[in-house]
Amino acid sequence: MLIDLHTHTHPGSWDSFLHPDELIERAKQAGLDGIVLSEHDWAWDPEAVRALARRHDFLVLAGMEINTEDGHMLVYGMHKYVFGMHRAHELAGHVEDARGVMVAAHPYRRQAPWNWDKPQEYLDALLRAERNPAYRFVAALEVLNGRGNVNENRFAQDLAANMGMTGTGGTDSHQRSDIGKTATYFEREIRTEAELITEIRAGRCWAVDLTQGSLTADVVRHSVPEDLHHRWDALGEQRRAHEAAGPHVHRP
Repeated sequence: MLIDLHTHTHPGSWDSFLHPDELIERAKQAGLDGIVLSEHDWAWDPEAVRALARRHDFLVLAGMEINTEDGHMLVYGMHKYVFGMHRAHELAGHVEDARGVMVAAHPYRRQAPWNWDKPQEYLDALLRAERNPAYRFVAALEVLNGRGNVNENRFAQDLAANMGMTGTGGTDSHQRSDIGKTATYFEREIRTEAELITEIRAGRCWAVDLTQGSLTADVVRHSVPEDLHHRWDALGEQRRAHEAAGPHVHRP
């Protein structure tokens, strides 16, 4: 299944130009199997989401994108905004209570190097990003963001690889032209929010550049690789090594 895990609609997100029905119809046309509505610091009413899904005969789930002091976090399983969520550790507590899961959105923002052409500056930026205190609470990093460029998404991919983190893909759609650029592949069928959370927690997902080149130069991300299970296993080993060594050692 291909699911867009990061979308915005109006008026739930003040900066979006998309109506929910338009987003869903365009996602279906793009060949996706589902979307997640993830408005800025605002939660959809679950019944409204179910009504959208029935009307379009399409998988529609809802999460939130929470602005924290340590970056934006995509949250699945929470259906209300609680004061204090701008602090990542408090947000993590609420998500845990709800049996949800967190993913770091567009991790290149505020963390990428100023000068992309200086290798040492790039490595230093990765090291700083690894120390982000919010990342101890997330199950994955968004390694393909539809509004990010090739360099920005490469930074997110390298960061995830260094930390042994699973990568997700989301268009971060705010307008019609954003839809269909990327999505997250799930090997198992997703029918409910609980199943989505289970698969993200387990690391059984893969970010795909549906443009096949405008978001990442890494051709492995242009489709689902045949050795996907081997890559998942390697990520798990890398994450255990990273956690054992701490976030202070760079592994190229």
